[in-house]
Amino acid sequence: MTNTYADREPVTRREHDEPWVADLEADEHAADQVLTVAEAVDAVEQTRAGRFVDLVTHERHGHPSSYLYENVVSVDRSVDLSDEGRCSCGGYVTRVAVHHRDK
Repeated sequence: MTNTYADREPVTRREHDEPWVADLEADEHAADQVLTVAEAVDAVEQTRAGRFVDLVTHERHGHPSSYLYENVVSVDRSVDLSDEGRCSCGGYVTRVAVHHRDK
């Protein structure tokens, strides 16, 4: 597997205890859909159960249902996705609620 962070700071570096936003709209994300997916999955994995993360993806890749949703729900977590619409910059916002295992 290649290093998806090659010479750049990853979107997330620790577990998040509060709801947060993963900004996946940088130039690197716009140019690389694989990087966007990898960092979105990482963001979900770093979100504590009972919280949510808003994944903000670049408009260049189109609606995230076409490339992101399947990857996010395949993580080893219990999650729900909701389409929060487009953000003011043209990208898309997907809210991922991470649940405790017993849900």
